[in-house]
Amino acid sequence: MQDQQQPILTVENISFQYPDHTLGLDGVSLTIKQGEFFSILGANGAGKTTLLKILNGLLKPSSGRVLFRGNDLSSLDKNFLFSHICTVFQDPNDQLFAQTVEQDISYGPYNQGLPEPEVRLRVKKALELVGMAEAAQKSIRSLSYGQKKRICLAGVLAMQPEVMILDEPTSGLDPMGVSSIMRLLKKLNQEEGITMIMATHVVDLVPLFINRLAILRRGKMVQVGTPEDIFNDPSMVRGASLRLPRIAHLLEILKKEDHLEVEKIPLTIGEARRTIVNLIAKRRQDAV
Repeated sequence: MQDQQQPILTVENISFQYPDHTLGLDGVSLTIKQGEFFSILGANGAGKTTLLKILNGLLKPSSGRVLFRGNDLSSLDKNFLFSHICTVFQDPNDQLFAQTVEQDISYGPYNQGLPEPEVRLRVKKALELVGMAEAAQKSIRSLSYGQKKRICLAGVLAMQPEVMILDEPTSGLDPMGVSSIMRLLKKLNQEEGITMIMATHVVDLVPLFINRLAILRRGKMVQVGTPEDIFNDPSMVRGASLRLPRIAHLLEILKKEDHLEVEKIPLTIGEARRTIVNLIAKRRQDAV
């Protein structure tokens, strides 16, 4: 097993300028560790998608470089790169193209030059991993939006990547669909060892699923850290045109307006419940 503390992707002072001279990224540096679930957080236009496209080799930075396991991305064979760093698009309709589920998922492994028995095994395993084992012969057109998202994941899993890049993977889903997809991604991260890099602006997901995150604002890196590091600096978060998770915002208000004795702002319902229960117990004990 590879050391999960080793960097798998290293971003060194990259900038990117679009043909119309718009600056998409400005001096961004970042290290992503093997096996972690990493999130890139920012408001619309912050540079999240641009950074993802540089991480997977679809765009070349105007300056700086990106290293995959210590090797410059620009020096790697494209087939090797696209097999090891795979992307799940925001809209599944931009990614799915075949008539049936099996045909779509098998495209990547066939393109890798794998023999048919291996391809069939990979398709079967990928469908099992995303909870759609019975869907192989279904028409892509017959699938719901959420099912299409899962088939996109299966298509990437069949490539057996080391890194999975996800651009707003919960967009267009209802609350139950969001929860289902995020639990699936976390399971794949923990059980399959896939390094996940997810761009999102949905801050409430971060404390529940993410190991570390980076805040982008207008193409610049604002801060990198754990959810606790980031969201216990509300002024920085709001300065990046983002908000605190709802539960953290509630506890922040209770602390400021109602003088609730909270040292560290809880980020999840479970943490908030424990904090409030402990405070109630303390007040009862003090009252005796």
